[in-house]
Amino acid sequence: MRLWSKDLLPVLPTMQLKGQWRECCLIAKALHDGNLNHILVNRVKEYDISHLWAYSVMVCDEMKRRGYNVNFSRFANHIQHVIIKPVKASELFDGWHNDRYLRQCLYNLEEKAICGGIPADEWQKIYDVYGKKIDLWNGKEGE
Repeated sequence: MRLWSKDLLPVLPTMQLKGQWRECCLIAKALHDGNLNHILVNRVKEYDISHLWAYSVMVCDEMKRRGYNVNFSRFANHIQHVIIKPVKASELFDGWHNDRYLRQCLYNLEEKAICGGIPADEWQKIYDVYGKKIDLWNGKEGE
C-alpha cells in the first residue's frame, strides 16, 4: 500500500494511477473497519479523514481527465458516516506529502522504470517534470 505524493498525480503512470484508486478505497474501508495497519499508509490516521477524501477526489479527477470512468461511491460508502471539511491542496497531508516524500516516491518510480515496470513514454512524462530538479535517470541504458 502507498499513497503516492499528491504532486505526482498528473504524471503518475497509468498502472500506478489505477492502483492508487484501489488503494484509496482499501484505506477508506480499513479505516472504517478499524483495521488499517500498513507501514506506508498508517500516517493517514494522523490526519482528519477529510485529507483522504480530498486526495481521493484528486485521484478521481485525474482518472477522469485521462478518460476513465470512476465510481466515487465505492470510496464514499466507507466514510459516509463522517463530516468532510474542505482541505486546500497546499495543506493536504501537510508534513507528509512534502518535498522529501516526493523524492522518495520519485526514486521508487525510477526503480520501476529502470526495471521495465513503467513504459518509457510514461517515465518520460515524469522525467520531463522532475528529472532535472531531482537528478533522475534519463531513461537511457547505462546512464
